Formats: sequence, structure tokens, C-alpha cells
Amino acid sequence: MKFTIGFEKEDTKKLHEYWDKILETHQWSEGYFTKSFEEKWAEYNNAYSVAFGGWAGAALAALEFFNINGKTVLCPSNTFMATPLATIKAGNNVEFVDCNKEDLCLSYEDLKEKVYRYNPAAVWVVHIGGHISFQIEKIANLCKEKRIVLLEDCAHAHGASWSGKKPGTWGDAGVYSFYATKTISTGEGGMLVTKNEDLVDFSKKYRNWGKFDYEVQGLNFRMNEFTAAIGCVQTDRMKDIVAWKNEYAQKHLDPYYPNRVLFPEGMISGYYKHIVFDPIEKSTGKVYDQPCHKIMKKDYELPNTDWVAKNHWCVPLYYKGDEE
Repeated sequence: MKFTIGFEKEDTKKLHEYWDKILETHQWSEGYFTKSFEEKWAEYNNAYSVAFGGWAGAALAALEFFNINGKTVLCPSNTFMATPLATIKAGNNVEFVDCNKEDLCLSYEDLKEKVYRYNPAAVWVVHIGGHISFQIEKIANLCKEKRIVLLEDCAHAHGASWSGKKPGTWGDAGVYSFYATKTISTGEGGMLVTKNEDLVDFSKKYRNWGKFDYEVQGLNFRMNEFTAAIGCVQTDRMKDIVAWKNEYAQKHLDPYYPNRVLFPEGMISGYYKHIVFDPIEKSTGKVYDQPCHKIMKKDYELPNTDWVAKNHWCVPLYYKGDEE
């Protein structure tokens, strides 16, 4: 299956109309389409939404809002280095938690042990491959009980849901990426989602140099209007894209790959990746093949993470990637 970005050719005319409107108004940033993208994403995700130029700016805003500088944050090792690097850039110490073999996501059992050992101020849970962490309820309840900030890395999770609940709504904040390979893409971009109105106000200042009272020490993490217009088109199309990928997986892939990630009842994956546990010839590679704790030379073992790195592969699954 050939790689394709999930974008319908029939939407090109609409997108050009949006871009023409931007050119006519001469407002290329902080305008109508950024607000519209945020409103559409908020309606989809059932949470306040703030657009950023990338995942990293949104993650930094969340980390700095909770005033945990200098404290320990727990992070799964089975993730992209963006998760621990943003945390370190925000002034925190990072320690790593093992994952589960079943879902490749943060292990609740290891998390309990690491909470006891490190007394963290915050925890990252990463929704791997397009599905939601199978243990998200237990993790959220533990963090609430221990008064630990829970941050959800939703970079893979566009279109996912569990009994109707969307990624980013279990924790104190969720952070999406719209990088070029994602199920929903704007080329570059990010979105912070939260139920916390104070975090929304903080984030809007943080992405824009702290304007206008400069009480928030932000930088430029704004999303431009042309990118936001793509986001509007893509958000309107998201249900179609996710439905197509799920139908394709069920009809054409699942019967041939029984040894795969099996979702709990009521869970829908956005299928950023179709993950299997048997070697395949035409794999698109692995979600991650280098655990973060090894990259950062931590002197402890995370056996499930090491197993996952060696024993999973990704079957090609791109939106209409088998059509000419």
C-alpha cells in the first residue's frame, strides 16, 4: 500500500476558497480559521482546544501551567523522544515507566511502583498507534488519588474513542500532533485539549509571547491561518477517514494478522498504525525501535518495553493508499 496523506481531492476546491479568503483579508495569523479550527476540534473532542504551531509548544504550555518545574515527571519509555525532551526543556527530571505488551502503552502496575519510588508531580500517558491506552481509567484514577498531574500524549490518537470518550479527556490536558504522517495532518501543527479554562487562557498567552500583559512568559508557538484552514477541512473529514481505515483493517488486514493488538469492547482506533506481533516482509517498520530509557542511558531495565521494541511490526495502512 502506497503512503498517502488522508486528504480528499474533492476538498481541494474548498481549501483554495479558504486560502483565497485569507489572502483577501490580509490576516495570515491569529484570524478566523485558527478560531474555527479550535471550535471544530473542541466540538469533536468534547474539550476546550487551543491550536499551536506544533506538538511541542502545546506540551510546554501544559507542563509550565502546572508549575512543576524542577520536579520529577514519569514518562513511558515506549514513546517518541519528543515526550521526555519537552519535559526536560520545561525544567523537569524524567524517569521512565515500562509498557504493556498488549497495548504498547504505559503499564499501570509499573506506574504504581514508580509513583512510590519517585513521588512524581506529573505523569505522561502516550496513546500508541492510534488506539487509547487500555489502562487509562486505572491510570487516571491513580493520578487523581495521588494528586498527580496527568498529561495525555495524543499525537497518534486522532479519531480514537472508547465508548464515545475521546483522548485527552481523562487527564488534566491532552496534546495532539498534526505532523505530515498523522491520520489527520496539517503538515505541522498541534492542539492542546483540556477541561481547565485557566489552562486555556494560559495557553493562548503562552503561544503568543505572553501578550498583552506578559504575566505569562511565552514564546511564539502560533499556528498560521493557512495551516489552520487545512485543519478545518481535515476535521470535517475525520469521521470519513477513520471509518475508511477501520473498515479496510477489518476486511483486508485483520483476517491475515490474528496476532495483533486487539482492542477492548467499545474502543475505536484512529489507526495511525496497524500493529502486529509477527515479522512481515512489507512492514512499514516499527512504531519505535529504540526505547527512550536506553537512548537516555538510564541504568534500569524495562523488560516489556525491550520486548515490544523487538517484537512488533506495522502493516501498511494509509487512507486510500491502494488507489491510483
